[in-house]
Amino acid sequence: MSEPVSTDLIYAVLQKMQGDLAELKFDMRDLKIRVTAAEEHIGSLVIAVSGTNNRLDRLTDRIERIEARLDLTDAH
Repeated sequence: MSEPVSTDLIYAVLQKMQGDLAELKFDMRDLKIRVTAAEEHIGSLVIAVSGTNNRLDRLTDRIERIEARLDLTDAH
């Protein structure tokens, strides 16, 4: 037969669980901060790529106009 569980044992287990839960809360806060920073960084990268694409589109338009003026386009 098993021994009856003492209140001291239950208290010790609950204290351990409370410490583990506090550590998990701390880790979760840290992860939330890191995920937010990563999301902000990705957002700034998307904006930068969008700006680069916009500049490339304008350059493409300019090159097409230059080619048309100089009659450098292929006549297909």
